[in-house]
Amino acid sequence: MLKTRLLVLFSLLALLVMGNVLAQDDGLNIVATTTQSADIAHILTEGVDGVNITALMGAGVDPHLYQPTESDITAMNQADVVIYSGLHLEGQFDAVFEALGEQGIATIPMGDYVKDAGFIIGGFDLSDDLIDVDDPHFWFDPRNWELAVLELASDMADLDPDNAEIYSANAEAYAEQLRLIFEWSDEAMRSVPEEQRYIVTSHDAFQYFGAAFGWQQTAIQGLSTEDEAGVGDIQETVDFVMDNGIPVIFVESSLPPDTVEAVVAAVEDAGGAIRVGVRELYSDAMGEPDTFGGTYIGMIAENVYTIVQSYQCAGAEVEIPEWYEDFGIDVPEEILNVECEME
Repeated sequence: MLKTRLLVLFSLLALLVMGNVLAQDDGLNIVATTTQSADIAHILTEGVDGVNITALMGAGVDPHLYQPTESDITAMNQADVVIYSGLHLEGQFDAVFEALGEQGIATIPMGDYVKDAGFIIGGFDLSDDLIDVDDPHFWFDPRNWELAVLELASDMADLDPDNAEIYSANAEAYAEQLRLIFEWSDEAMRSVPEEQRYIVTSHDAFQYFGAAFGWQQTAIQGLSTEDEAGVGDIQETVDFVMDNGIPVIFVESSLPPDTVEAVVAAVEDAGGAIRVGVRELYSDAMGEPDTFGGTYIGMIAENVYTIVQSYQCAGAEVEIPEWYEDFGIDVPEEILNVECEME
């Protein structure tokens, strides 16, 4: 299996080296790997003429496991700039990014902005080969995303100085929205009693989210979804849930529910009770385009609604603040109103 994957990757890299084509002179070609990086590419370039943005990954796609296709390589080969999340989130792309750099194509890993500023959660030992690994899910703290957005705008201005003022103005306007979503989310998340603030999920994607809003997180899998969860991982999660009286566990939109269902069954077999969250949480990917969760602001907000409402359904006293009109998007009724029936 590994040999086959390597052969495919080497073939794709050969396409990159042999087929290097300069980007078109009549526009700015941007490739964005993840849904989050594509979202910010659209926001920063609003009002810039001749921009072509190609998003490689869609809603519900797991970037840890996603392998670049031939069409992905072609798009990156023809790009002026490739914007990606970084910190090895796109684990199958490392050799591709290196090859792009050798071809003189600008590559921007947004996670590096946050790491350079000292706000990365790190020090994870995943295996004998992966020591002192950084958590790549930095965007779940809106303050980190704000920092990355402002730095990205500066780099885009350097790459395209004719439109520098547009990038800067778009970034400043969006940064204000990010400050508001942090403020709104913080108020909502901290309305849950402190002793009940646990986020239990499929994999360890919510450390930044928890740290930002005063919650603890535990997960069945580790930082990456490459390693499958075993019986021991499931039992460890069951023990943690039982020991702390945690009433809710969450399925993630980019992962199958199998391990969560296994934890629920084991908790019930042990005489406990736990409910699945009222909705899936967005973790490594945002929602479908043109939906509330299909933007960064909506993704963060929907996760907040999902977590707080799920605890409310479990009996916690909570208070969700009014939605800010300044966000310019309305919260769908199906998110505002939930049924609290036991799964």
